[in-house]
Amino acid sequence: MHVLNLATDGTSAIFAQQVEVLQSQGVETTTLEVPGERRVTDEGISSRSLLDYVRLYPRALRHSFGSYDLVHANYGLTLPAALAQPSLPVVVTLWGSDLLGRYGTPIGWLARRADAVIVRTEEMAEAVGTGAHVIPHGVNLRRFRPLPRRDARRAVGWDRDAVHVLFPYPISRDVKDYNRAKRVASSLDERLDRTVRLQTLSNVPHGRMPLYYNAADALLLTSKREGSPNSVKEALACNLPVVATAVGDVPDRVRDVDPSHVGTTDQELVDGLEDVIARGPPENGRAAVEPLSLDHMGARLREIYDSVS
Repeated sequence: MHVLNLATDGTSAIFAQQVEVLQSQGVETTTLEVPGERRVTDEGISSRSLLDYVRLYPRALRHSFGSYDLVHANYGLTLPAALAQPSLPVVVTLWGSDLLGRYGTPIGWLARRADAVIVRTEEMAEAVGTGAHVIPHGVNLRRFRPLPRRDARRAVGWDRDAVHVLFPYPISRDVKDYNRAKRVASSLDERLDRTVRLQTLSNVPHGRMPLYYNAADALLLTSKREGSPNSVKEALACNLPVVATAVGDVPDRVRDVDPSHVGTTDQELVDGLEDVIARGPPENGRAAVEPLSLDHMGARLREIYDSVS
């Protein structure tokens, strides 16, 4: 099988993992990236203009007459270029910020015209209003695994005696709500007799992320909205407890993980952090995400490809 991918960023770690696992499922892929230079928004997010997405169409049209079995639009704004070509069945994956963001209404309308729709959460499936396939992005369980905390802290240069709360996002991304995370960590610091450090990350290679998850005492996610955040799944794969706002599929991910907590108020988040730090890593965090392996994700994608081609 040969699939034509349309993508906003063909080099992103999440997309690269998808391509790799599909290759293991016998799927050859060719990727067309949205043309033009990515622009950095005020939130520190790499973004494209609508004109860049329009410019994708001529390239997608030319390639659609090649030897492909289908076109896979990765991210909602690549979908118009996929649907406008006349030759190939269309699969679209909606990532969260597309369907739940500024252009969510037209993207949902267009998605219902694709041959198959993939979303990350049940909430997104309801928003699309069609028979969407819910497939959270998978986790590389060979890479993300528990490691000795002392060794991980030495590798990342963290104080071995402090309490380290991991906020693995740039502080400029408003949707992640760093200011709230800072408030929560500060309140925790006032309660404990050990120094609490809120550790933020930016531009860390994906291959080094397991070290940070294993060096931390807890993951803190204070996002205003999410789809299916990989940071939560990767943390759980390393048996790192998670304390988070009730966004996206996070409540489902941590429901049976003990200790981990979902909170609405700052007080609940502080209480949750205090609890997980006192009790230590969960024994079943990794077990909770084992059904979300990359191999499982790849097999489900291959089934969908077979059904439309």
